Amino acid sequence: MPNSRPRPRRGAGSGAGAPGRDELVSRSLQSAEHCLGSQDFGTAYAHYLLVLSLAPELKDDVKETFQYTLFRWAEELDALSRTQDLLGCYEQALELFPDDEVICNSMGEHLFRMGFRDEAAGYFHKAVKLNPDFNDAKENFYRVANWLVERWHFIMLNDTKRNTIYNAAIQKAVCSGSKSVLDIGAGTGILSMFARKAGAHSVYACELSKTMYELACDVVAANEMEEGIKLLHMKSLDIKIPKHIPERVSLVVTETVDAGLFGEGIVESLIHAWEHLLLQPKTKGENGDCEKYGKVIPASAVIFGIAVECAEIRRHHRVGVKDVAGISLPTNVKFQSPAYSSVDGEETIEPYTTEKMSRVPGGYLALTECFEIMTVDFNNLQELKSLATKKPDKIGVPVIKEGVLDAIVVWFVLQLDDEHSLSTSPSEETCWEQAVYPVHDLADYWIKLGDEVIMEVSCQDCYLRIQSISVFHSEHEMEVGKSFTRNKDLLSFGNEAELCSALANLQTSKPDVEQLCVLESTEIALLNNIPYHEGFKMAMKKVLSSLTPEKLGQAMDTQCQNNEMSCESGPSNSDQSTPEPLYVLDVSEGFSVLPVIAGTLGQVKPYSSVEKDQHRATLDIICEANHFPKDTLEFWLRHVEDESAVLQRPKSDKLWSIIILDVIEPSGLIQQEIMEKAAISRCLLQSGGKIFPQYVLMFGLLVESQTLMEESAVQGAERTLGFNIAPFINQFQVPVRVFLDLASLPCIPLSKPVELLRLDLMTPYLNTSNREVKVRICKSGQVTAIPFWYHMYLDDEIRLDTSSEASHWKQAAVVLDNPIQVEMGDELVLSIQHHKSNVSITIKQ
Repeated sequence: MPNSRPRPRRGAGSGAGAPGRDELVSRSLQSAEHCLGSQDFGTAYAHYLLVLSLAPELKDDVKETFQYTLFRWAEELDALSRTQDLLGCYEQALELFPDDEVICNSMGEHLFRMGFRDEAAGYFHKAVKLNPDFNDAKENFYRVANWLVERWHFIMLNDTKRNTIYNAAIQKAVCSGSKSVLDIGAGTGILSMFARKAGAHSVYACELSKTMYELACDVVAANEMEEGIKLLHMKSLDIKIPKHIPERVSLVVTETVDAGLFGEGIVESLIHAWEHLLLQPKTKGENGDCEKYGKVIPASAVIFGIAVECAEIRRHHRVGVKDVAGISLPTNVKFQSPAYSSVDGEETIEPYTTEKMSRVPGGYLALTECFEIMTVDFNNLQELKSLATKKPDKIGVPVIKEGVLDAIVVWFVLQLDDEHSLSTSPSEETCWEQAVYPVHDLADYWIKLGDEVIMEVSCQDCYLRIQSISVFHSEHEMEVGKSFTRNKDLLSFGNEAELCSALANLQTSKPDVEQLCVLESTEIALLNNIPYHEGFKMAMKKVLSSLTPEKLGQAMDTQCQNNEMSCESGPSNSDQSTPEPLYVLDVSEGFSVLPVIAGTLGQVKPYSSVEKDQHRATLDIICEANHFPKDTLEFWLRHVEDESAVLQRPKSDKLWSIIILDVIEPSGLIQQEIMEKAAISRCLLQSGGKIFPQYVLMFGLLVESQTLMEESAVQGAERTLGFNIAPFINQFQVPVRVFLDLASLPCIPLSKPVELLRLDLMTPYLNTSNREVKVRICKSGQVTAIPFWYHMYLDDEIRLDTSSEASHWKQAAVVLDNPIQVEMGDELVLSIQHHKSNVSITIKQ
């Protein structure tokens, strides 16, 4: 807080009321200062608002003190969950200081914590535009830029083939007479500009995202088409005639399709368009001017699928281990990924994930021929309406190769008109990913030649759903999921003796209650990561063993004292001789069985910080199945008032023996505020206690990768057929690409891996905020990116590699704005800066 009190300038007032106003301003300033001294930030804030409304010329004088007051008052409001008041204060502050990057950044941080990511990203972006050197705002913006402008915009705009085919189809339609056009989901406005350039006299474009709408306005203006294209910041479902557009249009163009075709709401938006915004379609055999009839680009689509074996998909969507570092996973716990599509599910969840199958690590094996799933005519209103109500179709596909049935992979061919089409097949060079439907609930996933994969397909809740996947074996036995009741499962027993035995067991033992546990795909991959859990078990065992003699010594002293007392006062209480347990706290993100593993290592009291009730219930069942005493495992967030207090002591006089921290995000970045968490953790460790990991080494190498460049920024106007789009959308490029698989990334290594940075959580004096590293070039080429990953040391001997095959972590890469040409034998110097858990890597020229 600034020391000096701002004072009104002499002679600032004018007119008859000036003296009275000056006195009120002066008294309000004094009151504000007094309130700050007594930490009454709400009243101080109100006084400053009065001062600035009466004397706006004092803005520069009180700016810093006003900021400090605002931030402290906002913290109090946040703690009290007074969200509306908090946002109102920031809105008032931004009215007074609209160009203050610090207030913009702080507003963004509050919005982000509340879950308003799009809005937060907008404030971070504004702060960066106001001050490009404001590091805190830049780091915040980079973290959330993906919510503002999703990365696929760059990839699609760089796809010259896609742009050319869309342009040709739109040009053909406009030249045939479709002169009034509506672009639904305009994005940057490129399809609208294709239509305008082709000669459309009226072009309307709607875009729901505020950021994309503003971006499209800039792009259209830069290409001098603002008079011919009317941009609307709204959903197409909300467009009214004549309020928003004067009359029905003859052509709708759209690319509101996702990897599963329907996921962006194309069916709903086109039903509305045909009913309210488009002219009636031309009937078959009817001739006449196209301007009098309505049509849609794309005209239709055909959806295809294939059944595959893919170890990478399997390890992210199916728990394949029955034992995790000695912990048995009971059969009555059913793990599922969010991509699982339940037939009876009430909640609308995207029933698939997406993968670029041509780049999936380890590749995949096709177990069936490509098969047709369904066709859809976007120019047929009745067909579109029937899609949502139509009963699921059953499809049977012959198996052509034996293997493990892991997923159904889906793509489509978008028929723009009778001449132009786009395929999203994995065998095509395309910007598209494919939709992946992981297979769950089979008793046996192994299929062989002659079997048939059976599934039901439908379009429900705006999604393509593929469910009830089963296998019809060549022996004519249907194999379905384990979702039957136990009695039904008895039908699979082979003989009468087994059946009788099972019935006897049912009568004498209590049936297990099945616990459903939905995990993110990275959490499932973590559960499948055997080296991770074995490494933690070994490292924890070492630390706990080293602390045990000290505990035994304390117990013996206690017993001696008790024996002496017993001579005087009778028998001792046997509980007093029991040594105190060792406390282990796991504050890693998401679902973790590490506390359960810790509980097997002696007299340990483990604490878990899992939040979801479903996950806690699952861990309780796992403990019970492994014969842990009741209440061995504590759920720590039940003991703390808020998540920020998670790093505390289990009792006022006890310290932790081990604290497990999550240092690396699944995306490949360092967790935010990890060094601050480590600093608190060090204060809470008993003598000889450890933080896991104890230190982390960051590695990187120089590569040439055209793919990374195209996924990070639009590569000039040539890719967008001469339209000036790149400078506008590239404002939203971020220097770091995350969620990469280095094992399958198309790139040419130009150097060997080098150590970039050490983050020591136990001995912070070994850390440096700035470091320079020399890298020797071993192959000539263009340096376009610096991929990086980590070695996490639980101790000096036990190491986890975030780039290993078993890793549940992905990797990340810094992508250069301008590639650097290098020759073999050259040396480049990398400058590494570590600031607030963010690491920046630049090449010194």
